[in-house]
Amino acid sequence: MSTAKPFIFVCGADDFLVNRAGKARFDGLAREVEDEFSREVLNGFANTVAEVEAALGCFRESVQTVSMFGGKRLVWLKDVNFLADSVIGRAESTLKLVEDLQELLAGVTPGEVLVLITAAPIDRRRAFCKWCEKTADFVFTGGADTDKNADALAGVIEAEARALGVSFGEGALRLLLARAGANTRLLIEETHKLATALDEGATVIEEPLVDELTPNIAEGDFFEAAEAFFSGDLKWTLAALHRHFFGGGDARPVIASLQNRNRLLLQVRALVDAGDLRSGPRGFSKADLDRAMAAYGRHFTGATEKSAYNLFTQHPFYLGKLADARKLPAMRRLIDNQMELVNAFEEIIRRPDDQEEVLREMAVRCLGA
Repeated sequence: MSTAKPFIFVCGADDFLVNRAGKARFDGLAREVEDEFSREVLNGFANTVAEVEAALGCFRESVQTVSMFGGKRLVWLKDVNFLADSVIGRAESTLKLVEDLQELLAGVTPGEVLVLITAAPIDRRRAFCKWCEKTADFVFTGGADTDKNADALAGVIEAEARALGVSFGEGALRLLLARAGANTRLLIEETHKLATALDEGATVIEEPLVDELTPNIAEGDFFEAAEAFFSGDLKWTLAALHRHFFGGGDARPVIASLQNRNRLLLQVRALVDAGDLRSGPRGFSKADLDRAMAAYGRHFTGATEKSAYNLFTQHPFYLGKLADARKLPAMRRLIDNQMELVNAFEEIIRRPDDQEEVLREMAVRCLGA
């Protein structure tokens, strides 16, 4: 598994994916360096320029150390974070240290020392990173910024599923992303769990399995009562409310959950009715959302944090799950829901000992017709 390039450079936006890819490369290289004392793993994570200097000092010393038995050495500088567009990464002292690092790497002889560097995140505009792309055995993993790009996250999880010999059924991947959020480690762990839970011989992870096994980590408003209420199923809603209160729950988080969902659906309904949004089998088109944001985003000036008051701050997969066109309530129904939720909140202030009954009455008024 030797490389003709002087060193290996694995990088990306997601530290979990980068470290996992780096570990795979390290394990492969370790087969060329049988003496465990000739293998060294160094920490490249730094919170200050002084720590950058210390980490690179240790790295230089390790790279230049000669194996006592005359064989190859293997050095892995992992968790490098000072190549990002950050305060530390932009510091003049750091840039000078990185220039020295480039000079060191340019002189590495793979026949004597195998060098692996893993870094996340990185600023690919920097001269050092461009030099690494041309000079090193360069690997960029994870695609685009997975914290912000739903397609990149979906691609990562679909690739993981293929490696496990399974795939996701309609709606299953969208629900998994909505439940777990932009947490690559959790998404991969959940994919492994779901694949293991499949019946013998089954290869497709369906939405009900995700709904049953994957907890809601990303969205605090994804309570069962909200899911039942907006499905229009009164019997399920009443049962979900009973389970919530039987476990000692309070009415206010349920009302907040319902209000947040209803606010988003009001905005979605308005855009769907205006013809600005179209729902397909995989949710809303990103192109449609981008066009709608260009047309109406000015009304949300300054509202950049994730909020139910701003449709455009929401994850497209989450919106697709919430607003299935086949189940999207009419505008009048959504307006009535909002008024009923306000009334229910006022009612539990007057009847604090009857919270479950207040919400049951509200559900019957909204869904019983």
